[in-house]
Amino acid sequence: MPVFQRIDQAGYALPLDGRVLDDTDTLFLFGLDHNVTGQTPSQGEVDALRAWLRREGTRLVIGPHHDVGATDDLEQRALEYAHHGDLLVPRQQRFGQYALALLKALDIPVENRWALRPAVLSGTTSKVVPLTAFRDADAAGLLAGVDSLNFHMHMPHYAVTRDDGTARALARQPIDLARPHPFTLSGETELNIVVWAPPAGDRAGDVVVCDSTVFSTLFGADESLERFWKNLVS
Repeated sequence: MPVFQRIDQAGYALPLDGRVLDDTDTLFLFGLDHNVTGQTPSQGEVDALRAWLRREGTRLVIGPHHDVGATDDLEQRALEYAHHGDLLVPRQQRFGQYALALLKALDIPVENRWALRPAVLSGTTSKVVPLTAFRDADAAGLLAGVDSLNFHMHMPHYAVTRDDGTARALARQPIDLARPHPFTLSGETELNIVVWAPPAGDRAGDVVVCDSTVFSTLFGADESLERFWKNLVS
């Protein structure tokens, strides 16, 4: 499949427009931009994406990456760092401003929060505990035949910020409760890992919110995960 960078290593910009969208049915858009780069979509990009989603048969899979240390409290940053346990990720690392701006422009009430370590099966280091799936809400069949995704040490929680049916969590991932984190200390035990916004109004296409690491074999793949990939494009 074609792969584009909005701004490549040479600084060349390729905004979302007809060159990307005209022959696309399923668009995977991953927000790996550090917030300090200040990337925001232009009005032209927003208009192009809205027009594309008015076309029948379109699907946007979008994933702002994790948000580590979104606080001035240094003790909380240290707690988050110890929870995810990845020495390569600093105590503050905030991603996804561009993707978040697109979600807001599409009126899809989802935000990336935290960076949480999934629970794994006893006796393993990377086989995740199966999802809590809300299959009655999965009218698109995205989770048909899917029991689990893959392991990554710092997965974003996709918080649904408005309870009006615009967006709904289809799957939640149990969190490693052996490692304290502000989110779990508040009583939460699972993170939203797949969120779906069905067609609404003049938007004929649907929107799936899911992190980029779910689509990289760097973090493992099995029959369940491959089935999820196939469901998204079928």
